Amino acid sequence: MPKTSDILAVILGGGQGKRLFPLTLERSKPAVPIAGKYRLIDIPISNCLNSGIFKVAVLTQFNSVSLNRHITSTYNFDAFHSGWVQVWAAEQTMAHTDWYQGTADAVRKQLMQIISARSDYVLILAGDHLYRMDYAKMAEFHWQNDADITVAVQPVPNNEAYRFGILKVDETGRITNFAEKPKDPQLLETFVSRKDTQQPYLGSMGIYLFKTDMLIEMLTHDRNHEKLDDFGADIIPFAIGENMSVYGYSFEGYWRDIGTIRTFYEANLELAAERPSFNFFDQRNPIYTHARFLPGSRTHCCQMNNVLLAEGCEISGDLIEHSVIGLRSIIGEGTQIFDSIVMGADYYGYTKSGAPVGIGKNCRIQGAIIDKNAGIGDNVIIKPFPEDAELDNPLYVVRDGIVIVPKNTVIPSGTVIQPKA
Repeated sequence: MPKTSDILAVILGGGQGKRLFPLTLERSKPAVPIAGKYRLIDIPISNCLNSGIFKVAVLTQFNSVSLNRHITSTYNFDAFHSGWVQVWAAEQTMAHTDWYQGTADAVRKQLMQIISARSDYVLILAGDHLYRMDYAKMAEFHWQNDADITVAVQPVPNNEAYRFGILKVDETGRITNFAEKPKDPQLLETFVSRKDTQQPYLGSMGIYLFKTDMLIEMLTHDRNHEKLDDFGADIIPFAIGENMSVYGYSFEGYWRDIGTIRTFYEANLELAAERPSFNFFDQRNPIYTHARFLPGSRTHCCQMNNVLLAEGCEISGDLIEHSVIGLRSIIGEGTQIFDSIVMGADYYGYTKSGAPVGIGKNCRIQGAIIDKNAGIGDNVIIKPFPEDAELDNPLYVVRDGIVIVPKNTVIPSGTVIQPKA
């Protein structure tokens, strides 16, 4: 039986991250902070390490400086360990002069690195999902079925089928048909794989395990100049059509695609619940991140309910409910915060314009995301917008009804941000 040490994990860093704008204004998607102290990239890397996979490559292309810095300063093995976590950045070569054209094309342009890793299997992962998964169990399923490709799949509700790659499996678990984000109801009827009327479909989680030689063969495929540039739209349907051995590995644990502002916001606030669906408090399978030497947070006369509070904070507010308060957050006296994500700061002190970093006195903030190093003055009011609201302002952005104050932005004292009457 092969071992997890035979697996190379390749994590896709994503494109421009337009659906997470403005959180991706100065950083790539996997570098976006989550849960007060982590970054999205910490999730798949931690799952790899906890699964015994110690060769991990992260493919980057856009706004990758902060992501590169985080990875190189966080994931370092000692000299007696053969594992590594590397950044593979998009680059011009004699063979390729353009940017990544899709998920599979990104891997194609790094084939020389994949071959050099000399691993028998390649695990493809996304950098913008929240979940905890033992990839070793998926690998065992792959080996037992002698699969060319194994796709991690999860039950999908009726109303969300259009968001996923939907697949049909036979009684052995072999995938017989696949459609990327189908919208035709009649087509969907042919993909019912479960008796559960609420979740009748199986959807791809964007996690793929390949035999390395099979992956190389498909990525170098050039029949009639046809390029297979995307795993969901091209590679998986092509493999099924060529009668390759493609299986679906069923995973029914917590999993969220948090590639949009709304899903990112909701997933973060779920973590502040009394019994969150995803629990960072797992001693056996921890989520790793950059080690910081910060003091414990201090609170002064502030009532908190369902708050996820990171370290290094100074909280003098009046009331905070159902919110995530990130590293080094400074919150002034009399301030109330509801249903919001405060990402905190990279440092203590002042912004470039001289305003204090943090949230001032007597503010009332609801339904907002305050990105890192923002300076919110005194008596600032932020109210939630309707869920379909979209708005661009020099000081803030509204997406999916959520007010987002971008990184390093200063909001003057007395500012009121609310829907028009």
